[in-house]
Amino acid sequence: MPRRCRAHFLEIAGVLLATLAATWLGIGLAHEWAHPAVGWLPLPLSTALAVIACARAARDSRLDAGTRRFWRHLTLASVFFTAGTLGNAYDAVGGSEPSQMIGPVTLALYLAVLGLVIWALLRLPSWQRSRADWIRFALDACMVLVTTGALVWHLALRDHERWTAQTGSSGPMLAIMLAAFVGVSTFVKVGFAGAGRLDRQAIRILAAGAAIASSLGGLSPFLADRIYLSSSLIAVPVAALTINLAAARQWFNGDRAPEARRRSRRISVLPYAAVAVTDVLLLSTGTGDATETTAMQLAAVALTALVVVRQILALRDNQRLLDELRGYQAKLTHQAMHDSLTGLANRALMEQHVGRLLDEGRPFHVALLDLDDFKTVNDRLGHHVGDLLIMATGSRLTGVVDDRGLVARLGGDEFIVVVPDGSEIEALLRRLITVVGAPVELEGHTVVTAASVGVTTTRPGDVPAELLRRADVAMYAAKHAGGDAWHWFDAAMDRAADDEARLAAELRRAPAEGQLVALYQPIVSLPDGAPAGAEVLLRWQHPERGLLTPDTFIPLAENNGFIVELGDWVLREAVRQSVEWRDRLGGRAPERISVNVSARQLTDPHFVDRVAGVLLESGLAPHRLMLEVTETAVLSAGVAVAQLHRLKALGVRLALDDFATGHSSLSLLLDCPVDVLKVDKSFVSGTTAGRAGAIIVRNLIGFTTDFGIEAVAEGVETTDQAARLHEAGYRFAQGYLFGRPMSASALEELITVRAIAVA
Repeated sequence: MPRRCRAHFLEIAGVLLATLAATWLGIGLAHEWAHPAVGWLPLPLSTALAVIACARAARDSRLDAGTRRFWRHLTLASVFFTAGTLGNAYDAVGGSEPSQMIGPVTLALYLAVLGLVIWALLRLPSWQRSRADWIRFALDACMVLVTTGALVWHLALRDHERWTAQTGSSGPMLAIMLAAFVGVSTFVKVGFAGAGRLDRQAIRILAAGAAIASSLGGLSPFLADRIYLSSSLIAVPVAALTINLAAARQWFNGDRAPEARRRSRRISVLPYAAVAVTDVLLLSTGTGDATETTAMQLAAVALTALVVVRQILALRDNQRLLDELRGYQAKLTHQAMHDSLTGLANRALMEQHVGRLLDEGRPFHVALLDLDDFKTVNDRLGHHVGDLLIMATGSRLTGVVDDRGLVARLGGDEFIVVVPDGSEIEALLRRLITVVGAPVELEGHTVVTAASVGVTTTRPGDVPAELLRRADVAMYAAKHAGGDAWHWFDAAMDRAADDEARLAAELRRAPAEGQLVALYQPIVSLPDGAPAGAEVLLRWQHPERGLLTPDTFIPLAENNGFIVELGDWVLREAVRQSVEWRDRLGGRAPERISVNVSARQLTDPHFVDRVAGVLLESGLAPHRLMLEVTETAVLSAGVAVAQLHRLKALGVRLALDDFATGHSSLSLLLDCPVDVLKVDKSFVSGTTAGRAGAIIVRNLIGFTTDFGIEAVAEGVETTDQAARLHEAGYRFAQGYLFGRPMSASALEELITVRAIAVA
């Protein structure tokens, strides 16, 4: 027989035995049985089934140790239960006459069952409860005990003399009281203290069975005139059946995690139910029995006192919960209105504060502060250090402004300062710039930053968004002017911002409308000046503004992301022109065509694939294309070095432009797979081209030789400069001496004329 079938067989057999026992007792109320011993046969059989079911659960290897231990205790209790049932049957029908007496051995066995059950329940692990929970539990338990005691007294103990005469001793009375309290204890254990990983449905079945069986056992006084019957005939099979069902439930569920404990509000009905039961008993007692009336009155008074104490505690708990709720709401409100990193006011609180000031009609100033080169701090030192810098900046701003105004963080590295008019704003701004620009030690790094600040003053009809917009425009004006300063908003800035927005929109249409122009500046070999390559330089032939240089429109493209499309256009045009020169000029064509690449392009994951696609489509050999990147672009793009290695793998040549203008140049030589260094023109012909510049130029050629890298000197304007560069070891140069940026046809003509002259 399969295991599940055997389990169901035990349950079905237990139900049949309980039904048979109930039927026997029910018929016996109207019919005196000639052979009362027959009615006792289902009892030991039903308890034996409980033994088998508990033993099976106790041996289940899927259960944890604590749960198996509980079922071992219940197995032993069921064995004592079986023995007690046999003793009870012998006391009832073993003599010459049927009897309702309970012998001392039987009573001891039943008490052993109760003790084992209580021990098993107490050993189950408890849930975590607060002190207030335990106090409420104690009050509820006292209510249950008082109510149960009143019921036991009313139903049984008040007739103890009759009961003693019926059973031969007062011991059964104690057994009945203990049985009732075991039922109560089981309910309390399940409803409050917990049951570990024991199946909760199983423990509920046991609780219900204990309560029902103890109630049925208390019916003995009502069977006093039918000595051939006993309340055990129904109480024992019911108790055994519930044990059987509970063990089966545990066995079927195995180690399934117990359902989550749910808080229930039904427990609050308990005080009122207890009072109602006691009041009913008090009313039904009447005035004939003074002792019972006094007992019921005492129970009612005790319950009333317990209910009053519990309600006072409930009111205190409600007040405490209300205070906690208010505190939690205040915390949520604070979190909603403050920046989580710095603790400063956030945009929502700032706008609320500004709106209130506007409603009051008082003039005030709004300053928008943005850290200069904050992205560089994040990229070089990590976002953790960047967060520390933001926190330090917030603290510094708060220290300067103090209680004169509001400091808020908008997000990223942007802060807002709101101060009333007449607060010596110029001195305050000067102090803000100085304090924010002071060095700060963060995680072992000395970080030096600066701030660009835009300031505006309220006007009639202002709203928070408009104030913030004007401050933002002024801040960008300060940043474009070099940063580390503040700038007041004026109307001209709006016109300039509108002009920039219009120009940026027109730039997006420029490629499709044929307005972009590619110019080429020759790169020559030294000392003969023979063309060795050409760098592509972009111009914009604006229909109204004429020929615009990159300084005018490249920043716009970088700000709105259009720089990627512009870069792709220049790349395709350069490759096309290089292929055309190769086809037209043959060996006289420039060996390499150089194209500048922006930081945005380096961060584009598809950039390398597009370069490969352009080369494949055009048929240009990869080594004839040289991509120029600045060290700033490499440092500001986290994936730049990896992208450069991918480009190198294609066979494309790489140049590091504006070399030696940044403090990380030499370290880049270790990481970047560059082929060419382009020495910045400031060291060749600029303001630093004196003795210091000459030293730098002379030493850089040594580095390039050691690293096996070519060097190109930019900005060569005179023959003396070219001669000194050649003497220092330079073999390639670029500058106005050899040719300004020109059209493709002009460069082709220059190459042709030189070739004729050399010939």
